[in-house]
Amino acid sequence: MGYGIKVLAHGPRACFTRPEMKAERVSYDVITPSAARGLIEAVHWKPAIRWHIDRIEVLNEIRFDTFRRNELGGKLSYRNAKAAMERGEEVCEAANEDRQQRATMYLRDVAYVIDAHFTLTEQAGEDDTVEKHYNIALRRLRKGQCFNQPYFGCREFPAEVSLLEEGCEPPTSFYAGTGERDLGFMLYDIDFDHDMGPLFFRAAMRDGVIDVAAAREAVIR
Repeated sequence: MGYGIKVLAHGPRACFTRPEMKAERVSYDVITPSAARGLIEAVHWKPAIRWHIDRIEVLNEIRFDTFRRNELGGKLSYRNAKAAMERGEEVCEAANEDRQQRATMYLRDVAYVIDAHFTLTEQAGEDDTVEKHYNIALRRLRKGQCFNQPYFGCREFPAEVSLLEEGCEPPTSFYAGTGERDLGFMLYDIDFDHDMGPLFFRAAMRDGVIDVAAAREAVIR
């Protein structure tokens, strides 16, 4: 096991889309482990390391809201756009011909404390040590640096991510002392090592805390 970190992530909106809802976007009740991993990878990631989520604490009350908006049903083909550019032609998409309305059920005012650690991968070289990458991650978190903007599920929902230093107590969870709450089956991650298939787990929140490390041992396809 590599060195562990604890981060605070919060934002005004989030949407961790349920894959079974098809066209309409409906968020899970809380952040998924894969989305939590994406937040940290936005701060520091290299092929030499792999982040693992161990624990997620839900700080704010789970509240949903909805909006409806016009979207395009598709997008421009890269191949067609490239060919048009090489010919010196203009290429565009007629929005009126491919417009559709979609509803989104999203989470309001979210905040999480995420515990994670990383391990070295087979691509790690002689210069890739756990101490080196641990110190890089700490430095980037303290300075607010990131490779790309962290976001909560959708790119239009940005997240603020900061380091919780040792000895710093996080805010008390809204669900502290409320016991266990079954969140149903949730997406755990994608199986990058085999067939790129989705992995799911039965999420249970106890006093606001989801033990992702324990769930890792019981994922299903």
